Amino acid sequence: MAGPQDVAAGDGLTELIQARIRDIPDYPQPGVVFKDITPLLADSTVFNAVVARLAGTYGPVDKVAGIEARGFILAAPAACCLGAGFVPIRKKGKLPGATFAQEYQLEYGTATVEVHADAFAPADRVLIIDDVLATGGTARASADLVHRAGAQVAGIVLLLELSFLHGRARLAGLPVTALVTV
Repeated sequence: MAGPQDVAAGDGLTELIQARIRDIPDYPQPGVVFKDITPLLADSTVFNAVVARLAGTYGPVDKVAGIEARGFILAAPAACCLGAGFVPIRKKGKLPGATFAQEYQLEYGTATVEVHADAFAPADRVLIIDDVLATGGTARASADLVHRAGAQVAGIVLLLELSFLHGRARLAGLPVTALVTV
C-alpha cells in the first residue's frame, strides 16, 4: 500500500479524495447535498496526503488560517507541516478579545466571520485553508480579514470546489487552488 508521501507525490490523490467524500442528500436541509469528509479524515494515508498537499501549495508562509469549522481540521496540521502558526477564523461571537469582523452575503441573508485583531503581523504571508468552496463568501471574507490586518494572502487552498456555484468568481485576484473540483 502507498504511504502518504507516495500519494502526495501525485499518485491518484484526486481519485482517493473523491472516493472518500460521501454525499448526504437533504442535509442540513431539503435540496442540499452535503459533502461529508469524515471518511477521508478516518483514512490516515489519504488524510496525511491531503494535509501534505495543502501545506505544499503556497508555502513558505508565516501563518495558516483555517475557516470554521472543518477548515480547522485541515489547516492546523498543515500549519504544523509548514512550521507556521495556526489562526482560526471563526463565526461571529466565538473569539474572546478584540477582533476584526467581516460580514458577507449568503444566498438568503448575511453572516459574519471574525479573527483576533492581533492574529497577523503586517508582513505575514498567510495561507487560508478550508474544506469546500461553494459560493465563495466565507473565503472572500476571510481574505478580507487578512488584508485588514495588513498581512498578505499567499493563497487559498481548498479540499473541494463546487464549481457549479461559481464561488471562484468572488475570489478574483487571489491565488486559489482546489485539490478536487466538481
